[in-house]
Amino acid sequence: MLYNRAGLLAFSLASLATFVLCSCQRAGSGYDRSTQRELFTPEHSTIVDAVNEFLGRRAIPIQPIAFPHNKHIANGIACTTCHVGVNQGPIAGLPNDKVCMRCHEFLMTDRPGVQQLTSYFNSGLDVPWQRVYGFSPSAHVKFNHAPHIRAGVDCSRCHGDLSGMTVAVRAVEINMGFCIQCHRRQQASTDCITCHF
Repeated sequence: MLYNRAGLLAFSLASLATFVLCSCQRAGSGYDRSTQRELFTPEHSTIVDAVNEFLGRRAIPIQPIAFPHNKHIANGIACTTCHVGVNQGPIAGLPNDKVCMRCHEFLMTDRPGVQQLTSYFNSGLDVPWQRVYGFSPSAHVKFNHAPHIRAGVDCSRCHGDLSGMTVAVRAVEINMGFCIQCHRRQQASTDCITCHF
């Protein structure tokens, strides 16, 4: 039994070392000089970046404006009002300032957050919102929001109860186990190509 644990630990450490070394090798910044073409490579610029991806650690996103989800939800504004297209396609789009200004050109114009929003709008720049959720490129996951919404999966299932949040945070640890458990409960496909393609 002790030998099996030691062997498993040695195998795990060797696998991690191989992943880190392979992930950190530079390949001419993704450019093959011999063929003069870009390369697909999962390289990382540092060992720390490679280890963080391997362990599933991501930086906490800092939003440029402290968007109060709870207040918007309390006013009856649905997720799909701001995250336009989420019910038709794969991506829950991050709202651009034009969506926000439909209401805030007239409402709450004295609030600091709305004034920041107006400043972005007047400068012709979109607010640089930071994604809160997402999969690492090495996971090769292509998540599609639309079929989940059509199946009646509530946004809070994967994103937590935003009615109790101001700025959105990662309230749910979304990993393969989380997704497979939900698919089994909903009797949805757990075939690999459902999510990995």
